[in-house]
Amino acid sequence: MQATMAPKRFPSLQRGDLQTLQVNLGYRCNQACSHCHVAAGPWRVEQMDPATVALIPEVLKARHLRTLDLTGGAPEWHPQFRQLVMAARGLGVEVIDRCNLTILLEEGQEDLAAFLAQQGVTVVASLPCYQADNVDRQRGHGVFARSLEGLKRLNQLGYGREHSGLSLHLVYNPLEAALPGPQKRLEAAYKEVLAREHGVVFNQLMVMSNMPIQRFADQLAREGSLQAYQELLRSNHSEANLERVMCRSLVSVDWQGRLHDCDFNQMLGLPCSLGAHLEDLLAPPPARAEIQVDDHCFGCTAGCGSSCGGALTEGDEMSPSSLGG
Repeated sequence: MQATMAPKRFPSLQRGDLQTLQVNLGYRCNQACSHCHVAAGPWRVEQMDPATVALIPEVLKARHLRTLDLTGGAPEWHPQFRQLVMAARGLGVEVIDRCNLTILLEEGQEDLAAFLAQQGVTVVASLPCYQADNVDRQRGHGVFARSLEGLKRLNQLGYGREHSGLSLHLVYNPLEAALPGPQKRLEAAYKEVLAREHGVVFNQLMVMSNMPIQRFADQLAREGSLQAYQELLRSNHSEANLERVMCRSLVSVDWQGRLHDCDFNQMLGLPCSLGAHLEDLLAPPPARAEIQVDDHCFGCTAGCGSSCGGALTEGDEMSPSSLGG
């Protein structure tokens, strides 16, 4: 796939049909990953209040949405996580749990994996590499071993296994300031190594670029490579990816119920043309909904593209790009 000449400014975008409600239930997490654009951690106390949580099933029903995508922090630590999952599943809505895997081993969460399986929740699990040293460098000492234990628990319940109906997808992020390689090639490597060395299986690998915002941007700035990474994203912009970016069919809700066009815009405090608050989605949508864009959006269109569902194009003939060439 050939990148097109990058525009000086990110092109304007308009929304299509809204299909997915992505909700950040709070920033508390049992990990503090170096690439985390939410800057989550065990010390964070922000979490969605009960009144706002109660609005979520109402919006799902009013807008006939297909998917509820739950994020954090560790969304499972929210006291109403399970109640919300059951309410959404009762409406026939697919529920995605953005799971860091190690939360499955935390005290009080021993039955979490079984709950997710019983509800038929789609698990999208973070595992930035299949090698222990690389994962621990990005996510903390011992995280790889604990992540494997979480994966094995899910596998034992049927997750990732053919014909089980329980979907388990892994997420890959580059460990440095680089564009990820082709998704299918990386998926094949993940499946081969994890199965051979650990007996772990999963359905799909989702490849995502690291966004130059929040904690990752701070790290790049300390290294003196922030500007170079931003230029890498811009110079690998592909017009073809504009049709598939996630913000055209998704709206992001922060822990206070405020609306944003995507999770990254949420972290930057950029407003959404669909309304200011979750309750605004109960009303008919505006006839013309412009998406708020800025330079960070090149992270979604660079190379094979990047979204909450992984790469936007195959790009098998494309070599991974990095600051080192």
